[in-house]
Amino acid sequence: MKRTSEREMQAILRLDGPKRFSHFVKRVADEERAWGLWNDGWALMANADGTQVFPLWPASEYAELHRTGEWAAYELREIPLADLLEEVIPKLTEKGILPGVFPTPTGKGVTPRPEELASALRRELENYG
Repeated sequence: MKRTSEREMQAILRLDGPKRFSHFVKRVADEERAWGLWNDGWALMANADGTQVFPLWPASEYAELHRTGEWAAYELREIPLADLLEEVIPKLTEKGILPGVFPTPTGKGVTPRPEELASALRRELENYG
């Protein structure tokens, strides 16, 4: 598991949404896991139109930044890539919840349709042969 340095974290957090999305896809495919926050259920947020959003991060350090306020009692929870693709994303589709890819403390994440996230991850995995 690659530990993210503070300097690298700050640089990545400054990236715009599409670049953070790209970083998320590469890192999750490489490490075969994503991260969420759990407390008797997954942490959820809402976008501007009120649609529920399931926040996901590429490393535990980024998820940790969000364990404040209403999420202070949540714990970091690893989501194996296979579970993300085969269980989580289909459930998001079924329930009309969008994935919130890599939200930052100062901004919103990218909210692709669940199948767009799955497709991006599968394309990236093809690079690993």
